[in-house]
Amino acid sequence: MSAVLTAVICGPFFGGYLLHRDAVATPRLPLSAAAFGIDGAPPRAVPQDAVLGVLSRVVDGGLLVALITAGALLAAGIGYGRLAQALVPGCGGAGAAAAAMVAIWNPYVAERLLQGHWSLLTGYAALGWLILAVRRLAAHPSWRDALITAGLLAAAGLTPTGSLLGLVVAVLTAAVTTGARRTALAVVLGGWLVTALPWLVAAAVADDSTGAVGGGALFAARAEPWLGTLGSVAGLGGIWNADAVPAGRRTGWALAATAALLLLVALGCRELWRRRARTGAMVPALAGLAAVTVLLIGLAAAGPGLAVMDALLTSVPGAGLLRDTQKFAALAVPFFALAAAAAASALRRWVPSGFAVAAVALLVVAPLPELAWGVGGGVRPVSYPDDYARVTELIGRTGTGVAVWPDDTVRRFPWNHGPSLSPLPRMIDAPVLTGGALVVDGQAVDAPTERGAAVGRVLADGGDPQALARLNVGWVIVENAAPPPLLAAHGSPVYSGRWLTVFAVDGAGSRPAAGAGAWAAAIAALSLWFAALIGGLGAAVGRAVQSRSASTRCTPSAVDSQE
Repeated sequence: MSAVLTAVICGPFFGGYLLHRDAVATPRLPLSAAAFGIDGAPPRAVPQDAVLGVLSRVVDGGLLVALITAGALLAAGIGYGRLAQALVPGCGGAGAAAAAMVAIWNPYVAERLLQGHWSLLTGYAALGWLILAVRRLAAHPSWRDALITAGLLAAAGLTPTGSLLGLVVAVLTAAVTTGARRTALAVVLGGWLVTALPWLVAAAVADDSTGAVGGGALFAARAEPWLGTLGSVAGLGGIWNADAVPAGRRTGWALAATAALLLLVALGCRELWRRRARTGAMVPALAGLAAVTVLLIGLAAAGPGLAVMDALLTSVPGAGLLRDTQKFAALAVPFFALAAAAAASALRRWVPSGFAVAAVALLVVAPLPELAWGVGGGVRPVSYPDDYARVTELIGRTGTGVAVWPDDTVRRFPWNHGPSLSPLPRMIDAPVLTGGALVVDGQAVDAPTERGAAVGRVLADGGDPQALARLNVGWVIVENAAPPPLLAAHGSPVYSGRWLTVFAVDGAGSRPAAGAGAWAAAIAALSLWFAALIGGLGAAVGRAVQSRSASTRCTPSAVDSQE
C-alpha cells in the first residue's frame, strides 16, 4: 500500500531537477559557507544543504532530492502502519493499510509539496518510527535502541522544523511510557542536542541584523472555504500560501473532503474508546497532542495569538522558526493514523478486510485526487538551460562575491513550470549575495543580510562597478532580465547567453569569510549528525538481521512438522 501510494505521488519527480517555490535541486550543491549556514544568513536549510552538498558528490542532486522525497513518504506509510499495529490491538493488515493511507495521502503532504518543503517530510516521516523506538528504549534500554533513536532524530532533523517535531514526539513518548523513563528521556534529549547541532551552530553565527520583521498574520494558518481556520487545520490543511493548495481545496469541496477525513477519525475515536483498557497511555497522549496542536495553531491565527506571534518574531532571535504555524499540524498525524486503523478494524466486524480498506480509501484518497502524480502535475522536474552549467564553470570556486540581478526572492522563469527561488546560490561555489527581501502580499517580511542589502541598493541604483568593487563583488549575474544601466554602460559581459549574462567587476577583493572556528564547529556538527544517522541505520539493520535469524531458528522444519 505505502509503495503504491508513494509511486503514484512521486513518479514524476524523477528525471530532472525539482525547482518549485522553496524546492531547489541542482546537479551538485557546493559545500560553501552558505550550505553550512555560517555565511551570516538565517539557517533555514541546515543541515539540508550541507547534506546534499556531501551526497551530491556521489549521486546527482536531482535524483537525490527525488529519492529522499519518495523515501520519506514510503517511510511515513510503513512507520505509521507499524505504529498502528503496535498501539491498536487487533487492527491487523487492514488497520496498518488505513494508517498508511492517512499518513501519505492528506492535504498536509499535498500543500508541503506544493510549497517546496520536500525536506520537511523527512521529519514528518520519522515521527511514527520515533514513537516505536522510544517505547522500546524505555521498556528495555539498550545501546542499540539508543542508537536507533538518535538516528531517527537525525533523520527528522534534516530541517530545523523537523528537528522540533521529532523532539516533541520523542519527549512525549518517553514521558508516558512505563519503564526506564529517565534513561529514555536522557537519550532523547542528548540525541536531539547532537543532531540539532548543525542548525544550532549556524544560528549562533547568524547575522544579528538579519531575520523576521513580523509577518505573523501573513504566515498564519489560512481558513479554507466554509471551514474556518480550526476546521482547515483539523483537516490537515490551511497552509498560509493560498497558491500552494490543491485546486479542490480552494472551493467548497474542501468542506466535503475534511468532513470525510474527520468522519473516519471520529469512527476511530469511538473504537479506541471501546478498547481503552487495552491501548495504554500512549494513545490518549497522542490524542491530546493532536487536539492541543490544532487548537494552538488556530489560536495563533486569531487576534491575541497574532499579537503574541508578532512580538516573538520581532524580539526573540530564532522565533521565525515558529512563524509558519501550520507546519506543526504534523503532530496531529500520529493520532489520525491510529484512529484510521481503529476505524478500519471496526469496519471489519461488518465487512471483509478488503472492503474495510476500500471504505477508508473512499474517505481519504477519493476526496483528494489532485495529490496524484506530483499534486496534479504542479510539482514536476525541469532541465536547466545550458547557461547555468557554463556560468557555474566560468566563475569556478572563488572568494569574490557574486551578485544576482534581479534580486527578487521569488522568480518566474520562462523555462520553469511555476514560481521558484533562483538556483544560482545552490550552484555557484562562491559567496552569492542577494539583496531582495521576501515579499508576501506586498509586505517585506524577511530582510536580507546587511551586506546583501548594500549590494542590492547599488544594483537598484544602476550597478556602479566601482561601488560594487568596494563591496567585494567581482561578478554580477543577470538572470533573464535587462542589466543595471551603469553596469551595462561601463562594462562588457564576459558571458552572454539566452538566459544569463555575466559581468566581471574589476578591483574586487575577497568577501569576508567565515572564521576557522565557525568552519570547525560547523564541520564537527555535521559529522556528528552523519554519525548519528549512520549509527542508527546500522543498529536498525542489525536488529532486523537478529530478528530474522531468531524467527528462522524458531520456525520448525518440514521434517519437524511431520513428526
